[in-house]
Amino acid sequence: MKNIYLAILLLSVVCASCTDKTAKNPTTPRQFNYSFNPEDVGTTSEKIAGMDSLLQSMIDEGKTYTLAAFVAKGGNVVYHKAFGWKDPEKRIPASVDDYYVKFSQTKAITTVAFMTLVEKGLVAVDDAVSVYFPEIPSEVLVSVNEDGTYETRPVASPMTFEHLMAHTSGVMAGEVGRARRSQIEQNRAAGNNSDGKAPKAQYSEPNTEADYLEENVLETLKYPLGFDPGSDWNYHPSSNVLAYMIERISGMSLREYVKRSVLEPLGMDDTDWFYGPEAYDRFVKPYKLENGVLEPVTTMYIEGAVSPVQTYCEGGMGLNGPIGDYAKFCQMLLNKGEYNGHRILKPETVELMSTLNCLPEMNAGGENFRFGLGFELYNEHRKPVPEVSNTAYSWGGMMGTKYIIDPENDLITLFYINMFNGDGIYPSFLSAAYQLFE
Repeated sequence: MKNIYLAILLLSVVCASCTDKTAKNPTTPRQFNYSFNPEDVGTTSEKIAGMDSLLQSMIDEGKTYTLAAFVAKGGNVVYHKAFGWKDPEKRIPASVDDYYVKFSQTKAITTVAFMTLVEKGLVAVDDAVSVYFPEIPSEVLVSVNEDGTYETRPVASPMTFEHLMAHTSGVMAGEVGRARRSQIEQNRAAGNNSDGKAPKAQYSEPNTEADYLEENVLETLKYPLGFDPGSDWNYHPSSNVLAYMIERISGMSLREYVKRSVLEPLGMDDTDWFYGPEAYDRFVKPYKLENGVLEPVTTMYIEGAVSPVQTYCEGGMGLNGPIGDYAKFCQMLLNKGEYNGHRILKPETVELMSTLNCLPEMNAGGENFRFGLGFELYNEHRKPVPEVSNTAYSWGGMMGTKYIIDPENDLITLFYINMFNGDGIYPSFLSAAYQLFE
């Protein structure tokens, strides 16, 4: 197997001499700049006003109750505004300081935290996970018998950390995931839920008897893999295994290590898995669009964030916070690993994470779907709007929080709503964000 960490070192030599337009702009500020004339960064006040009208129309037309948007070009914050209502029933206006439940935006932060361990020499991207955790599954499910037992075979090749970061590990994939979910539902129906544990809001694969990530991951890994590592894409469960590996390798809890290695150096002071009860009112109220009508949905994810039980943190979901905090994380990546006077990762590490496609040509993500170490990689065949460059990378969260990091255009964009099935309004914002600079 190729040694990917050696590839990182080789990329450092390549990047040092790189002169094409995908290289980092040496004039990009290390922190955000809010003091400039729009014309100085290639836009106009009229275009910004046009963005205001577009986003306000989304509220006026009942497409969402609340949204926040952020656009920075070369580190210059061209747009950072909120529209609508944090709580429409109470008529509390939205603000850029509101907290959003970020769901899968947690994954990229977990991945970056792991890569800091790689840079410390504590682990390599293509190391077998079994070196650090011998109990990792080494069998692949072949069939399920009528009595619920399995037929398995040995994996074709060992699971590596690349597989965890790219969601190609096979953990909980296919029939294996369905079998576990069925077991969980049976346990719930039988009333086998414990009181006094973390609320189910903090679980994506609910094992409601777990106080800590380790308990849930160990339960997950009792099952065989759903496919050979690297042979397909299965979203989400790998992130929690990766998070548990961070805990084992660093000797810290996931929350503590992520705070020390990523959140605190970047000044992401409002981003966290958990808060005190007073933070409840900082969250935007969640909705869904049903037959053209906005309807409130469960607030259990907010309640989980202010739960008195604050020991269970996942690597695949659970972080919360305002849009401006996550923008710092995006700008750090655009800056090739540096922001706020702190270097989080080396430039060559960010280059690898955002360019290495880890998926086979045919995969469950769909036609032309590519995924690197923590991000979807856009390309000429697949991107959300034509204006996005082929070098951009991105991801988002289940309730409509999205971001794009575009090195070719020296641009980051973030668009936050707190609503299920609200993807229809995102492309119009994204096109308008790029058109600010045409």
